[in-house]
Amino acid sequence: MQYLGLAVVVALLAVIVLLVALRLLLGGRWFLGWLRGTCGFLILACAGVIGLVAYDVSRYVPLPADQPLATLSFEAQGAQRYEVSLQQGQEARAVILEGDLWQLDLHVLRWKSLAELIGLESGYRLERLSGRYLAVEQQDRARHGQVALADKPLGVDVWQWLQLGQHDLFFFEAQALRVNSMPIADGAVYAVDLAPTGLLARPMNEAATQAMQDW
Repeated sequence: MQYLGLAVVVALLAVIVLLVALRLLLGGRWFLGWLRGTCGFLILACAGVIGLVAYDVSRYVPLPADQPLATLSFEAQGAQRYEVSLQQGQEARAVILEGDLWQLDLHVLRWKSLAELIGLESGYRLERLSGRYLAVEQQDRARHGQVALADKPLGVDVWQWLQLGQHDLFFFEAQALRVNSMPIADGAVYAVDLAPTGLLARPMNEAATQAMQDW
């Protein structure tokens, strides 16, 4: 709910910028001519970008305190080909992944300074699920070796902007977390938790436990 509210605030800002742009473009005589029209279209574009930022922020969810960040269930669909059921809170999706090992990447936005003091919750978003073969020649031929989990319209990514440009604005800290190379097996179920040292993948059934022992 917090990130939805934040997205609504940003979206309202986009609406205000949009109204200013329309006023410049449609109101009164074009006494400023080309300059006024150019400024109007630039502000209109700015409103669109702010709207996309609002959508991007809305895809983050608060870090849960007493449940996994994600649960992954693997079901064989052929030789080294699996349907992965991915559960994140109340949201579930299914994707196809190939390989012997799996890897999960996610992005975290951590509040700090005043934002942390007033109780705002840090949020996360699943970014990418990757499969890897133990044999290099198989990896080169993989058709479903990586699955994008984050929807980024027109490539707008607030996390990337904060991380690469170090624009933390004194309120945000952008973090990238990863579960590295866990074994895949038919029927295996894993839970991904946030630990003090990073992400921790836990086997949730006998198939996953056996896969880790055999690896």
